Amino acid sequence: MLDDLRSLDRAREGQPSRGRRVRRVLVVVVALVLVLVVGGVAAYLLFLNHTVASNVKHESLLPPVADAPARKAAAKDAKNFLLVGSDSRGTVANGRSDVIVLVHVDSDRGHVYLVHFPRDLYVDVPGHGKDKINAAYAYGGVPLLASTLQELVGVPIDHVGLIGFDGFQKMTDAVGGVNVYVEEASTSAGYHFAKGYQHMDGAQALAFVRERKQLSEGDISRGRRQQAFIKALMLKGLSKDVLTNPVTLAQFVDAGTQNLTVDKGFSVGDMRSLAFSMRNLRGSDVAFVTAPFTGFGTSPAGASIDLVDEAGMQQLGQALQNDRMADYKDVTRTP
Repeated sequence: MLDDLRSLDRAREGQPSRGRRVRRVLVVVVALVLVLVVGGVAAYLLFLNHTVASNVKHESLLPPVADAPARKAAAKDAKNFLLVGSDSRGTVANGRSDVIVLVHVDSDRGHVYLVHFPRDLYVDVPGHGKDKINAAYAYGGVPLLASTLQELVGVPIDHVGLIGFDGFQKMTDAVGGVNVYVEEASTSAGYHFAKGYQHMDGAQALAFVRERKQLSEGDISRGRRQQAFIKALMLKGLSKDVLTNPVTLAQFVDAGTQNLTVDKGFSVGDMRSLAFSMRNLRGSDVAFVTAPFTGFGTSPAGASIDLVDEAGMQQLGQALQNDRMADYKDVTRTP
């Protein structure tokens, strides 16, 4: 009998206990889940990269590097992006650039400044003398427009993005609409916009940014509306609601890149890194600036123009050059 019990104990010692078997099974299951999750995330990221790479068009949009102003040491890693937009009823390709915004991202990636340059701003266009800034595109495309801005404010343009208004509309719908601050009430295309924050879908947003005749300063006021909308769309795109929702994020990325053209040096990896670096932006971190002007006038050719405030433009240039936009006196922050 004693020998039989000893034999049974030795048999048990050679086998794993039930508890150990359960733990081993759990470890295997967890490992498999991790493999599936990591594999799924990797596959999803590859899908997003493929979407962006397939949709985004790359063209030679920057002026020669030799023509760019030297970057000041004080600017550190601050970036300047030229955003050119066109009304969907026309195209940038036929000389219409309805939106000219210089996006300044500070070196810490904690603040973004949207500098709107009115289309009728009367400036020096390299090689063509004085003319509306919008004419720079008609003369020499985006590279000449970028050169004009570089000379005007003294900072190098790092990257350029071109997008049509219909692209903005699709992006807005992809994220379920955006909350835009309405500075001035109006009624456009059947939509009423009351002062204050208003939730807008794509069609409403398009009507909102197109309106200018009902606004107190015409194209200047429309420029501020465009800035308010760009801010709202940027913040929504970087929000947790979008970034943590695979379906919404995929739709947003697809909508935003279908009608996007960037310079050849702006890679998909650069876009991804920039978006990731700005993921903590809040509403108060995005501010507006309208390029300074002293009033309205008429050019020698009889065209209506916006007169540049030379002293104010110099101050704006210095703030951009030294990454000191927080100190610039004409920065506007919405409530």
